Formats: sequence, C-alpha cells, structure tokens
Amino acid sequence: MKKFAGIWVDHKKAYIVTIAKAEHKHEKQQEAETTTRIVSDVERLVRLSGGSRTRKTPWGPQEVAVDGKMEDRRKQQLKKYYRELIKTIQQADKTLIMGPGEAKKEFIKEIEKSKALAQKIVKVEAQDKMTERQMIARVRSFFELG
Repeated sequence: MKKFAGIWVDHKKAYIVTIAKAEHKHEKQQEAETTTRIVSDVERLVRLSGGSRTRKTPWGPQEVAVDGKMEDRRKQQLKKYYRELIKTIQQADKTLIMGPGEAKKEFIKEIEKSKALAQKIVKVEAQDKMTERQMIARVRSFFELG
C-alpha cells in the first residue's frame, strides 16, 4: 500500500487527508481514505496597545509594553502543535502541504528538522479556506488518484 497525505494547516486547526492505495490490483482492499481534524491549543496573538507619549514631548520616544513571556509561550505551543501534526503524516510516502499565511511555512521549518520526512514533501501551496470535500478533491487530483 502506498500512502498519500494532504494537510491543510493554519494556526487554529489542521485537516489531514490520508489516502492509502493498493499498489497491485489483486490486493483485496483497493483504497482507504481518512480525514482527521486537529485543533490547536495555541493562544490567540494578543496585540498590546501601541504605547504612549508624554504631553511634554509629543514627538519623543514611545513607551511600548512588550511581553516576551507570552510570545515564548505561543512559540512553544506552536512547536508542540506542529510536532503533533508531524506524527499524523510520518507514515505517508508523499505529502502535499496547503494553507493560508505563515502557518504552512512554520510547519515546513519544523518538518525540515527531519531529513527523511522533508524528502517526502512533494509540494507546498497557498490555499485559502477550503471545505473538507475540496481538500479531499485537491489531494486526489494532485496525486492523480481518480
């Protein structure tokens, strides 16, 4: 059986479409398809106010509140989320990664830490919101599975 995976990922959730296809026609089970949804525990990015200036120096330096701890915690949560996603696609022979924004790029960086897994990534493409059926259809057409 050859396994193909397609994953649509953003910071809030990911959908993993896995299709296992028999290599030989005489095998009993021709094809198995699963779709899994994983919701991340990543906290929302909270923007702090833009800072303030004193009345005495309206063009002076701004006092900006930066919370490094919140940013570090969010990075750790994202790393944990990406590792969880990697576990779901490790068994695939070929993988297509899709999604909007930065999440897919961050996910690729995490995958590239494992050379064996990085070689299985066939393509990374920008895709906005998709329905489950659209994701399945995209994976099927990309890997030419009918």
